[in-house]
Amino acid sequence: MFTLGITGTLGAGKGTVVSYLIEKKGFIHFSVRGYLAEELTRRGMPVNRDTLTAIGNSLRAKHGSSFIIEELFIRAQKERRNCVIESIRTPGEVEALRKEKGFYLLAVDADPRLRYKRIRNRNSETDQVSFQTFIQNEEREMHSDDPNKQNLAACIKQADHVINNSGNIDRLHQQIEVFLNTVGYNLNNK
Repeated sequence: MFTLGITGTLGAGKGTVVSYLIEKKGFIHFSVRGYLAEELTRRGMPVNRDTLTAIGNSLRAKHGSSFIIEELFIRAQKERRNCVIESIRTPGEVEALRKEKGFYLLAVDADPRLRYKRIRNRNSETDQVSFQTFIQNEEREMHSDDPNKQNLAACIKQADHVINNSGNIDRLHQQIEVFLNTVGYNLNNK
């Protein structure tokens, strides 16, 4: 079983990578955002970037920095299929998954202005913000000394491969295939 973790900057195209893996490679998807949204809904709280961040940080502080990812990995193991877990945000999550056979971490990045344009176009409830707020949100999530808080920079640094998604969709798909070849997926799953 291959387990691919996806990390990266806001609006870089992590979801587009996940869609490709699902549609073209048959991966099953487990989403940190989905897990946190379920928890917020269960508690009767609104789902937005601030509440998603707060509940994630709270769960990690209470149960450990890798708690959410470990919960998703348990779900993935039950499926016994290749899976993709999106979005890895703390070094503890990377560390926990590194213990699992067949785990690889992919990071996705792109130019900040392009990423902002993309989030505005996808029009989700968490994306209707100014460019300044977008940058502030990313800065808040980029670095932290607290192991229970998001540290995207550290996760990206630990990635097995980094895709720069500043090009078109065909270029992104080519880069995904390069990554899959690099980790031996295409050789083992033909």
